[in-house]
Amino acid sequence: MDKSTRVCIDKIIGQSPPPYVASQEMQTRLRGFDEPLRAAIVWQKKWPAGRPLTVRFLEGDPNIQNKVKEMAMDWTNYGNVKFQFVNDKQDADIQIAFQQGAGSWSYIGTDANTIDPGEPTMNFGWFDADTPDKELSRTTKHEFGHALGLIHEHQNPADGIKWNKEAVYKELSGPPNNWPRDTIDHNMFQRYSKTITQYTDVDPQSVMMYFIPAEWTIDHKSYGENVFDLSDTDRKFIKDQYR
Repeated sequence: MDKSTRVCIDKIIGQSPPPYVASQEMQTRLRGFDEPLRAAIVWQKKWPAGRPLTVRFLEGDPNIQNKVKEMAMDWTNYGNVKFQFVNDKQDADIQIAFQQGAGSWSYIGTDANTIDPGEPTMNFGWFDADTPDKELSRTTKHEFGHALGLIHEHQNPADGIKWNKEAVYKELSGPPNNWPRDTIDHNMFQRYSKTITQYTDVDPQSVMMYFIPAEWTIDHKSYGENVFDLSDTDRKFIKDQYR
């Protein structure tokens, strides 16, 4: 597995994010609308549909900020979702930092409103002037998916991944990740409760899915490479959740 690529880290209220990881996220592949809808959202953390979500940059290169704005707005094309970018003197629902080396992460949905003004609710830890547009698109749309309440797809209650757990432990417990087994269990194998989520079958191509190499599964199935945009199922799901 290419460890030069990167993965999003969940940010949970009351917990620090796990150590920075240098492994690739799951990508999306475009799929037809006639295929089954697959995604997962924490229903208690959805914002009211149609309510403009204010977004504030706490720092960062203006050129990168403009690209983040452009990429994030794609979500607004498929549901009753609105982002309103405000100046740096205003408090906002979503507050974005670019802290290098801190990974990329976002609080889930309305959890962001529990964070103090001026503190980040989302971070892009590897964006710089040399970041390709496809990486900006992939990571921005993933993190804004979290900001809308979406969870990592591999933690969907329906599951569907046939994990080779020992292979995952071996990979992620070594450099550069150095995760202990309980961190691996929490971030890779633990699924969200069915009582707090709205979900369907696992979508192996969702923008919210990690990249999972074939050696991590007992059926040697890999998931989600080399696509950097929302899938059709992501679009349909967000439209259904934000009417």
